[in-house]
Amino acid sequence: MSSDADQWQRNNDDYLSAALAWLRLRLQVLINGTPRRQPAPPPAAPPQPSASLFGWMEAEAEAPEVVETDVNAAAQAMADAAMAQPPPALVTLTERLHLSPFEQEVLLLCAATELDPNVPALCARAQGDPNRAYPTFALAMTLFDEPAWDILSPERPLRFWRLIEISQPDARPLTTSALRADERIVNYLKGLNYLDDRLASLLVPFDAMIDGEELPPSQRTAAALAARHLEQSSPSGPPPVVQLLGLDNTSKQLVAQRAATALGLLPYRLPVELLPPQVAELETVARLWQRESILLPLALYLDAHEMDGPTQAEGQAPPLQRFLGRSQGIFFLGTREVRPGLGGMTSAVEVDKPTAAEQKAAWAGALGDAAGDNPKLLASQFNLNATSIRQIARVVRPDDARSGEDRVLAADDQGPAVEDQGHSLHDRLWDACLTSTRPRMDLLAQRLDPKATWDDIVLQQAIEDLLQQIADQVRQRGTVYDDWGFRQKMNRGLGISTLFSGESGTGKTMAAEVLANELRLNLYRIDLSQVVSKYIGETEKNLRQLFDAAEDGGAILFFDEADALFGKRSEVRDSHDRYANIEINYLLQRMEEYRGLAILATNMKSALDQAFVRRLRFIVNFAFPDRRQRKIIWQKIFPPQTPRGDLDYDRLAGLNLTGGSIHNIALNAAFLAAQAGTGVTMPLVLTSAQTEFRKLERPVREADFQWND
Repeated sequence: MSSDADQWQRNNDDYLSAALAWLRLRLQVLINGTPRRQPAPPPAAPPQPSASLFGWMEAEAEAPEVVETDVNAAAQAMADAAMAQPPPALVTLTERLHLSPFEQEVLLLCAATELDPNVPALCARAQGDPNRAYPTFALAMTLFDEPAWDILSPERPLRFWRLIEISQPDARPLTTSALRADERIVNYLKGLNYLDDRLASLLVPFDAMIDGEELPPSQRTAAALAARHLEQSSPSGPPPVVQLLGLDNTSKQLVAQRAATALGLLPYRLPVELLPPQVAELETVARLWQRESILLPLALYLDAHEMDGPTQAEGQAPPLQRFLGRSQGIFFLGTREVRPGLGGMTSAVEVDKPTAAEQKAAWAGALGDAAGDNPKLLASQFNLNATSIRQIARVVRPDDARSGEDRVLAADDQGPAVEDQGHSLHDRLWDACLTSTRPRMDLLAQRLDPKATWDDIVLQQAIEDLLQQIADQVRQRGTVYDDWGFRQKMNRGLGISTLFSGESGTGKTMAAEVLANELRLNLYRIDLSQVVSKYIGETEKNLRQLFDAAEDGGAILFFDEADALFGKRSEVRDSHDRYANIEINYLLQRMEEYRGLAILATNMKSALDQAFVRRLRFIVNFAFPDRRQRKIIWQKIFPPQTPRGDLDYDRLAGLNLTGGSIHNIALNAAFLAAQAGTGVTMPLVLTSAQTEFRKLERPVREADFQWND
């Protein structure tokens, strides 16, 4: 504790000592009747400043009789102690909560029962009842000068601010009910100024703290704008609310912390879903927070980032709106979009993740001399906030002199540990970025484990060149968009939307795996059953969550059977047609805004909406494999470990099948061979082929599936 704080604590203790001494004398006067008007004996020496708060208890014995000069001297000592600067806690509380002198005296009386063990007995004697060892309004009315009946009103500070608690059992009159000072207020009077425990249970830590780290310039600008909005608000008007808008919750929290710190406020975070829905409980929380914002320099960050919109019970305002309407203070609201109807002075500030250039600078600063080309490569692919960048850089240390235990990188909040043995710094950083972007996507889509490479897929050269061009564009986005200035010219179409069209089994999914392996990105197949909903608005909500999660850049979105989701808009005949068209319109818009690689696969290209087709960067038509391609597929289809006999690949190539069907035949033949205890032979392959033809309802000629050695 600093010397200034020590001195204030000593001054506050002296004031409490004087105030309690005066109160005890007033109680003694009430017990004994009118005090004598004669000189009092010389007072005892006052306690030394270094004495404890309650050192006066043993030194001042209760006098059998009190004279008027004793009371006056005690009142003057209390008044003198109240002049200390900064003022004692009770004086400060009186000023901030606008207590009248009588209300201040009542609060002192209620708090005294917690501060001085002699006061309860004096209260009992003053009220003539040993069972009433507690303050009451009736006692206060007779004890203090200039009493006021309006003190009983719930709108007066003592009850409005919950400074006192009233115990009123068995319909006892309010004036004779027991009073007790709120525990938080008693501690405040003693100099212990901390957040009320009843609010602390609702508050959660910020996801990331500034902790001496500087924010990127764009976020510093947002924080300064938010602080300026709050400074311009009227102290006597409705509570100012700054809505921080954006998709990245961590960035919004950092901006709120920076703005609050600039205003000299301590920020706390309250998730909106923790607000009690019951009106009475919500009223208590609102009142307590308003009181705390007066006693402490606080700002509240209301986290509504995960809420899609306010929920409202019939005839009742949503908890968020009611809380803001019943509270005063400084509020930040973290949300995705502007929320209307919050009342008061509401301002909106856009908060985005750091720009690509700022992310590049953040990587360079976090990696130091070992940065190399990593800042550019990572910033061009991944869209991370400054906190994530610093965390990843701390986990993936660039030094090579590490112990065996250090080779397993505990990724903290980034996910599972990453093994880095034999990997370069770039590989470790890339893997850590992939890990950090996975958790949100894993909840919304199915992650595929891509195994296919360029050596595994058999395509026409033109199609293979087109796939390679897609991969090159993903790699070079940073150069074209940022270094060459295209990002300043475009506000949409920064992603790469690709359509894979062709019959089932022609290699569309395998091509997506090849691109995922080539680019070292996670591949997620979108499950339409989790996206499309019969409830109005739910499909758009699911799509928004999906695309928002994918914006971090570590994923390729693969929409299989895309025609079911991206179909043509129909003529509006009823409300179902209208909402179906709204879903398609939203999807077209969101696809154009998406900045990553999205692959749509369909075997019904004609069923897609033409407005969507025009927005595609690439259309790859996967043709039915010709005889030469089928032969190559047959030659590659069996793993090297598979025992095989002499297979006639030329004859197998004559079977008019897609690569997917060839894979099915090879797998079935392998199981037949394993059951027979032999290698894969031509008879087994032809038997499996005959089964596949029947499954496809293709004409079967027995002679085509006979094998003669």
